[in-house]
Amino acid sequence: MGPLGKDWAAALLGAGAGFCFLLLFYALGVMGAGDVKFAGALGLWVGLPALLPVWIIGSVLASLHAVLWLILQRWPIAPKLSLMLFGRPSSANANPSPTRVRFIPYAAYLALAAAVWMVWGRQSS
Repeated sequence: MGPLGKDWAAALLGAGAGFCFLLLFYALGVMGAGDVKFAGALGLWVGLPALLPVWIIGSVLASLHAVLWLILQRWPIAPKLSLMLFGRPSSANANPSPTRVRFIPYAAYLALAAAVWMVWGRQSS
């Protein structure tokens, strides 16, 4: 018996699928190595069958956050909240910094999605 009652074959397939799929995004430079490792560990934990719903939920959460970010940047409903969460818009900076903009790692969305999936799965069974 593997994690969460899954057999080890499904757990190892989940780990391999999670790691290899996000490794492609790491190779393209759009994702960090921590996200890739977390996806592998998450795949080991939930197994291959649950990995797709977790990815879908995580992507929906990331999309909702991106839409909120765009809304607050373009039409600041609460300017202090927007400033606190995201900093000044790039056009407002006199000296734009060559450093990267702060991003939330995709692993955070995957972790929230896994928590949602685990709670929902326990409720339905």
